[in-house]
Amino acid sequence: MTSVPLLTTSPLSGFGVEVVMASSAALPGAAGLLVPHDGEPVADVRDRPDRWALLTLLAGAVRRRVPVLAWGSGAALAGRVLGARVRPGKGAADWSEAPRGATVERWQGEVPLLWRAGPVTAWAGETLPEDLRSEFLARLMQAEPRAPGSPLEVVGGEAVLRTMLADFYARARADTLLGPVFAAHVQDWETHLDRVMAFWVTMLGGGPAWRGNLNSVHAGLGLRGTHLRRWLALFREAAEDCLGPEAAAPLTARAEAMGHRLGQRNAPHVGRVP
Repeated sequence: MTSVPLLTTSPLSGFGVEVVMASSAALPGAAGLLVPHDGEPVADVRDRPDRWALLTLLAGAVRRRVPVLAWGSGAALAGRVLGARVRPGKGAADWSEAPRGATVERWQGEVPLLWRAGPVTAWAGETLPEDLRSEFLARLMQAEPRAPGSPLEVVGGEAVLRTMLADFYARARADTLLGPVFAAHVQDWETHLDRVMAFWVTMLGGGPAWRGNLNSVHAGLGLRGTHLRRWLALFREAAEDCLGPEAAAPLTARAEAMGHRLGQRNAPHVGRVP
C-alpha cells in the first residue's frame, strides 16, 4: 500500500496513514477509498450535482473492486450505489437498508449498522470505530495487487449489474416501441429481473446461474429487426450511463453478439427481445 494512494472523498486527518483527495482518474491505481461522514443528504440529491458526482465516483470504485470503507452518510452513499433503499435520517444522517446480497454483521434497531458487500465495508454510525479502521488498513497492507477478474467483476459485480438492468428495463418499459411488448408478456417484473440477472451472471463468467435456450425463450413473440435494434440501442445507453463505457464494454459486446445470432436464426423476423 505504500506505493499507491489511499483516497478519500472528504478532507480527513488523523487516519493513521497519508490520504489524498479522490478523483476518477486516481481510481485505477488506488489502494482503497474512504467515504467519510460529511453530513450531506443522500436520500434526496435533486439539484445537487456534487452529490451525483460523488455517487458516480463511488460507483466507479465498486466497479474496479477498489476496497471501500464508508461510514455515516458515506455508508448511505455506498448503499445507494449498490441499489439499496436510502431512508432519511430523523435528526441524524440518512441511512441505507442493506444492499441485496450484503452480509449484515451488526444491527441497531432496524438500521444495518455494519454491513459488507463486495469490496465495500459500511458503518452506519457517524464516527468510525477504531477496530474497523485498523482492520481496513491491515487488509490493504496484505492485499495482492488487483488484476482484472471475470467480466462480471469488470462490470462491478452482481449488485451493480442488477441496478443497471433495472435501469434498462425502466427505459424499455417507457419506450413506445418496446413498452407494449413487455407489457403484454411480463407480469411479474421482479421474477423477470431475477431470470435476466441469472442469464447475464452466467454470460459474464459468474457461474452457471442460468440454463436455457435463448431462441426458445424468445420464440413466438412475433418481433422484427426494428425491435432488436431498439433493444440494443437502449441497452447500450443504460449500460454506458450506469457503468461508464469501459465497464459497459463486456455487456454491450455480448449483447451485440447475442443480437447477431438471434438475427441469423430468426431472419427476417429477428429480434426476440430478452
